[in-house]
Amino acid sequence: MQVNAAPAAGGSTAAQLRQPPGFGTLFFTELWERFSFAGMRAILVLFMAAPIAEGGLGLGAVTAASLYAVYNSMVYMLSLPGGWIADRLWGSQKAVFVGGCTIAAGHLVLTIPAVPTSYAALVLIAIGTGTLKASVPTILGGLYAPDDPRRDPGFTLYYLSIQIGGFTAPFVTGALAVAFNWHVAFAAAGIGMLLGLAVYTVGRKKFGDVGATAPQPATPEERRKVGRKALLWGGAAAALLAIDILLGWFSLGQLINIMSIVGLVVPVVYFAAMFRTPEVTAAEKSRLWAFVWFFVAAALFWLVYDQAGSTVSLFIKDSTDRTMFGWEVPVGFFQSAHAAFMITLGSAFVLIWAKMGRRQPKTPAKFGISLTFIGASFLLLGLAATTATDGDKALVWWIVGFFFLQGVAETHLGPVGLSASSKLAPARFATQTIGLWYLSTATGGAIQGQVVKLQNVLSPPVYFASQGLLLVLAGVILFLAARRIKGLMGEAA
Repeated sequence: MQVNAAPAAGGSTAAQLRQPPGFGTLFFTELWERFSFAGMRAILVLFMAAPIAEGGLGLGAVTAASLYAVYNSMVYMLSLPGGWIADRLWGSQKAVFVGGCTIAAGHLVLTIPAVPTSYAALVLIAIGTGTLKASVPTILGGLYAPDDPRRDPGFTLYYLSIQIGGFTAPFVTGALAVAFNWHVAFAAAGIGMLLGLAVYTVGRKKFGDVGATAPQPATPEERRKVGRKALLWGGAAAALLAIDILLGWFSLGQLINIMSIVGLVVPVVYFAAMFRTPEVTAAEKSRLWAFVWFFVAAALFWLVYDQAGSTVSLFIKDSTDRTMFGWEVPVGFFQSAHAAFMITLGSAFVLIWAKMGRRQPKTPAKFGISLTFIGASFLLLGLAATTATDGDKALVWWIVGFFFLQGVAETHLGPVGLSASSKLAPARFATQTIGLWYLSTATGGAIQGQVVKLQNVLSPPVYFASQGLLLVLAGVILFLAARRIKGLMGEAA
């Protein structure tokens, strides 16, 4: 595999920040892909909860929040088969292109103002995102030597592309949804994906042979075996769904429960399969155990973090005075707040970590910081909820503080987890380990799909604060276990 030489240890900050050829292409590809996804997601729960007469799906608030959670879970869960396709069939470069085309097609279908096509479009977007998602960071990781000190700063810079897309998209789609309708807003998200595809097509030659072919090509027999299993399980699922519908038993609640169970079972099965694979060496298994720690921590993080687009969005809509400087801010605009803080804070930490070089905090410590701050954000929201009673509404500045704390938290987990995944991955499961990292988002979403139902029995202050306390406690546990985790990571620490 072609990699770029690392700068000399102790080099200047400028040298540490200078990224390899191809970085810019991946940066802008991810920026536009995130623009499309964040633009759609910023208004998705509002679209789901809006009455059918207003162009929405007509779901109740709690059902919409639960469906949003498990849909987000499924998007990231599909990065596992997407990773397998990249590792064993196509290579990462082709997976990114095909996935991007599928996402663009989904956004095109989402512009059709009909309930059935809306659900079909969401399925296409989920499949496309799963196919693309793990392969972009896999290509990026392949551009660095294993000990390259530019890796963590590079992944943090790359992660900023996600935030730039996430910052700009809600303004665009939120404004279009208010001025026109939901489907015009979704069309704007689709245009973003098309721009990303254009950038990728023009610049992919800069990757050389990184991701050009499958690193572990499947044999013809393996392909047939996987195809038979996919048809068997897919056919069984379709048959059970058809029977369920014909008997009148099917409901969204039932689907949400099934998807929540799948989101918990799949990572357990996948980790077990990786540990049992003969080609995974003892040293790789040790690093994989370290990755298990990070996976669990990340699942807890995303359980709380991704409620920004569901329960928090509905709290902002119904219980927050959104007036800022005499203007009522549209609900969708607030989804740009955490991205704005992430861009500012991420840029600062890129400079700090590049300056510190090998003296920067190790991965377990960064994860501990992240869980502590994400817990603090929900504790703050719990306090805000205590002021939104008896017809009063919480001040908007509580929400600004909430997103600031979330920005600090994500800076220490999102890009760091991507970087760690590329370092800890067994050779046979390079792209699939990135997919497994994204599966932590799916697992968090699967749990979230059930947790949000507690809104029916808990008051908002208790609902938010209890989750905040749980995450702070998890952060403390991670700090205490940091030395053990670094031992498991070995040379990758």
